[in-house]
Amino acid sequence: MYTSEQVKQLQHQTKALLKADMISKNEMESLRDVLRFHEYRYYVLNDPFLADYEYDQLYQWLVKLEKAHPELITADSPTQRVGTSLNQAFVTVPHLVPMLSLDNSYNAADLLDFDRKAREITGLDSIEYCVEPKFDGASISLIYENDLLTRGATRGDGVEGEDITQNIRQIRSIPLSAPFLANGVRQIEIRGEIILSKQSFEVYNEKLIDQGLSPLANPRNAASGSLRMKDPREVAERNLDAFLYHVSYHTGHPEALNTHSGSLDLLWDLGFRTPKKEKKVLQGIDAVIAYCMDFETKRDDLPYEIDGMVVKVNTINLQDKLGMTSHHPRWAIAFKFKARQATTTLTGLEFQVGRTGAVTPVAKLEPVYLGGVTVSSISVHNEEYIVQKDLKIGDTVLIERAGDVIPQIVKVLPELRTGEEEPIIFPKTCPVCGNDLFKEEGEAVWRCINIECEAQVMERIIHFVSKDAMDIKNFGEANVRRFYEQGLLKDIPGIYQLDYEKIGGLEGFGKKSLDNLQTAIEASKQQPLYRLIYGLGIRFVGETTAKTLANSVNHILDFANKTEEELLALEDVGTKVAKSIQGFFHNPSNIEMLKQLEGQGLQLINQKKEAVAAGSLSGQTFLFTGTLGKMKRSEAEAMAEAHGGVIVSGVSSKLNYLVVGEDAGSKLEKAKKINTVKILTEDEFLALLAD
Repeated sequence: MYTSEQVKQLQHQTKALLKADMISKNEMESLRDVLRFHEYRYYVLNDPFLADYEYDQLYQWLVKLEKAHPELITADSPTQRVGTSLNQAFVTVPHLVPMLSLDNSYNAADLLDFDRKAREITGLDSIEYCVEPKFDGASISLIYENDLLTRGATRGDGVEGEDITQNIRQIRSIPLSAPFLANGVRQIEIRGEIILSKQSFEVYNEKLIDQGLSPLANPRNAASGSLRMKDPREVAERNLDAFLYHVSYHTGHPEALNTHSGSLDLLWDLGFRTPKKEKKVLQGIDAVIAYCMDFETKRDDLPYEIDGMVVKVNTINLQDKLGMTSHHPRWAIAFKFKARQATTTLTGLEFQVGRTGAVTPVAKLEPVYLGGVTVSSISVHNEEYIVQKDLKIGDTVLIERAGDVIPQIVKVLPELRTGEEEPIIFPKTCPVCGNDLFKEEGEAVWRCINIECEAQVMERIIHFVSKDAMDIKNFGEANVRRFYEQGLLKDIPGIYQLDYEKIGGLEGFGKKSLDNLQTAIEASKQQPLYRLIYGLGIRFVGETTAKTLANSVNHILDFANKTEEELLALEDVGTKVAKSIQGFFHNPSNIEMLKQLEGQGLQLINQKKEAVAAGSLSGQTFLFTGTLGKMKRSEAEAMAEAHGGVIVSGVSSKLNYLVVGEDAGSKLEKAKKINTVKILTEDEFLALLAD
């Protein structure tokens, strides 16, 4: 960004300003230039020329001058980063170009397949790639117009994100202005990642601990959460950093932007922190594979977290030729590193009871930092898993985060046993209510079959009030547990008999929060029947099956008279589901509960059962996967049903349409193998409705 001559000049100006007894208003722009230069040295190059005290001295000079001459303040002044007002809300804004996710690869074979497809489309024998680290942070989009930063936004749903410009301005490795106009660019959209370095993460966590607060789990979550803080001054305190790695849109035609590597070099020269030093331009996929494998061995030496490498076709014209699918570009792929592993001690075991009575053993571990997350507990699934792994309390265990997401125990290290380890004895009675546990033939899970078990009751209530069930806002898990423990709530019907006067006496419940809770509970009485069916927590009955069930009856109690054969005739209902439904509706306690709910005004009649035979999509089956950009998945499903479509839960030869959003996974791959399934994008689905 700065020539050697400019560096000398700025250093000379710095010394002169530091020696000055007073700085005049005529020197304000020179002072701003000096401060911008030292910000660049410190936050981008990590090679400061000034001590913190000296920088602060110059910064305070500028603050005083601008306070005395507010008419001379400029938008890109270093003092204008930190805002003084709180953000009341983050407005949603559209990206100039959609922010698509990358397809993932986990081995050399995946990269070879990616390269094969790229060569087939382009007709080339060998392709030039640019390879760079895959940063583990929060994605952002920046827009510069006429050299000034005008907007910063979160990734959001890929089409729109939240406007976080004021918070973005607190990150000193992001220039408030850059000389794009000198390069023929009036407007440009740049993509990047907000990160918290390992060192900054440790320092910030130490600060939280000193204040008696809980430390943050990992740098990625810390960075992501920081971007949506209401007070920009708090954002500034977290010492966030930014890597900019992609130009998604620009006006003008500077030659540097003809290649991806050229764009990174240009951004670097203009003062942005990019992976200029880490990137490598390579010819052919074999060289790419070798570089990825080599970089993985250096992962822990980096000052920030990465979870893989990104491989991009380097030439922009070839990127345009390759195009993109509905959810990822064909010219780029993420090579994910192997799961992170670490050793720790198994210090104890807890047995947790879920809403269906399943008893799940959870291993308690000596906390260990693993792949960006502090791991202190891991599900060990069931009794067979414990026996198979030969787990004992006190064992040293090797754990990993599979796909850098789900922690699991890989194996015990028996050679490190001291003889003081204790065997794990799976309980024969429920750890909560004391009733005998039962294991069905062919299953590995022990269950408590006492439906009055406190743990099950609480978990069923938590499920009932959840967003995808009865959606009772302001009535989350914490309040369910609190009311239950206070004796204010004992079962699902009790939700509609709460003593609001007593709740009002609890800490944290003012008149407004109490009114909101009461309003949400009353509103839930009008939820459609399928939500109630799902909310009942019948084993094996998910949201899609709940809709199928709701549309098969006029009243929920009709299920008490349904035969297994009648249930099996319904879409997506197999033997296990049918037996579970019958078991639920043949239980007198459940029938009594439903009658109580009806007496309290809940909707047990399927008022929305429609004669959809005449709909434009009558009889056609639909399945939605991935994240849709223009609506929620539930809204899309409702639209399909309104036109006579039927929603199914899985991919099979009975499926007519699979509608794919962003991050579509295994369902899309499975559908591609069935010739009769039509795969639609969200826009194609909307066009189908309009026909």
